[in-house]
Amino acid sequence: MKKNRLFTALIYVFLIFWALVVLFPFYWMVLTSVKDYGAYNAEHIPKFFTLSPTLQNYTDAFTTVPLGKYLLNTLIFTVITTALMLIVITLAAFAFARLRFAGRDLAFTLFLALMMIPTELVVITNFTTVTNLELRNTFTGLILPSVTSVFYIYLLRENFAQIPDELYYAAKVDGTSDFKYLRRVMIPICRPTLITITILKIIECWNSYVWPRLITDDADYYLVSNGIQEIRENGFGRANIPAMMAAVVVISLPLMILFLLFRKQIMSGVARGGTKG
Repeated sequence: MKKNRLFTALIYVFLIFWALVVLFPFYWMVLTSVKDYGAYNAEHIPKFFTLSPTLQNYTDAFTTVPLGKYLLNTLIFTVITTALMLIVITLAAFAFARLRFAGRDLAFTLFLALMMIPTELVVITNFTTVTNLELRNTFTGLILPSVTSVFYIYLLRENFAQIPDELYYAAKVDGTSDFKYLRRVMIPICRPTLITITILKIIECWNSYVWPRLITDDADYYLVSNGIQEIRENGFGRANIPAMMAAVVVISLPLMILFLLFRKQIMSGVARGGTKG
């Protein structure tokens, strides 16, 4: 009994220590966001607390650059991209899981092989394509390269494949179309995975940095990633880190709330996608 209690205590100590390690960057982000700009730059040794917190940095984050507009652009980009991606991956996953056509398994294997292509090569190809189509500095150019995902198609396809074939055959006997079967049977059964994919895609779009920075140089189409960089550079000769951290707090808050609200669905969806049978 003593050994078990000691072992349990050690596990809790380790978990608490690891939680502090993981949460420390968030603490440092919030702490820096409430430090005065002059006081922050005067610190030769970083301080882990402040006796005179200020909210001025949050005001500066919205007045230095049009952060509100960038948030709206990011919201539009995220919502449209996520909605289009859900339509594309749902139809693709259904085709690979239920429809019978020549070369289906080979096509799916080749499709999965796309995951082996480095992201940098895809970015270069997408940039060339979007530029040639004259879609730079447009929401279309921002959205199109992100409307599909090989990994999400694979995850959803594995979920669809777990649904018994008997349901599909029974539905076909009753005269149900493939689309109606997908909408009425498969999507409701796999709702936890779809919720998980939706949340993960929202987080991915909200945190998107490389592609928006590469494809837009018009402030009317800037996302929050562009805004953070602008705030950082507007520091009167020095990087305005406190205002930048305040912007990061504002930008991160919706994602934190989203994750906390749907964390159970995320865990359930991932576990379901990784279990066969």
